Amino acid sequence: MALTTIDPTAALVVVDLQKGIVSAHTDSQVTAVVKQAAHLAGEFRRHGLPVVLVNVTGRAPGRTEAGWSGSSAALPAGWADLIDELDVRPTDHLITKRRRSAFHDTGLDTLLRDLGVTQTVLAGISTSAGVESTARSASDYGYHVVLATDAMTDLDADAHRHSIERVFPKLGETATTAEVVDRIEATR
Repeated sequence: MALTTIDPTAALVVVDLQKGIVSAHTDSQVTAVVKQAAHLAGEFRRHGLPVVLVNVTGRAPGRTEAGWSGSSAALPAGWADLIDELDVRPTDHLITKRRRSAFHDTGLDTLLRDLGVTQTVLAGISTSAGVESTARSASDYGYHVVLATDAMTDLDADAHRHSIERVFPKLGETATTAEVVDRIEATR
């Protein structure tokens, strides 16, 4: 579904744009995604809307053959640091997650409710994992969900496309960064 409106108190939630994850993406798409996410963050700040920057430092215990596990291996130094392009500000809200969803055991829902947020605009990496899990949770918690599709990417192009074309329209509205910014401008 296309973007219809930006609520008076929308929050930007940027998922896993951190040094260790971004550096694993060798495709040219990640540069554009970083630029779009940084642009969204700047526009949300300029309009006094909340910016939530999420990093990940763990993974659910269990099967570990698919990669690192937060409980069994130390992450390299700086791996979880947010990328410089996000230009973290003192007014930003920082959330560290240990599962795919930014809502799972992080206090994100309480933070957003305390701020009066009714709508989340999501961006980040990876589309089919952290972003999709966070979108599902945001929908379950009753937020109006907007997915800035040009501000996200995935190492798996097919999984990215599936999330955008098949999953996201069931969870909320999809839009480009420009469409989100235009809607914010029109309502302020």
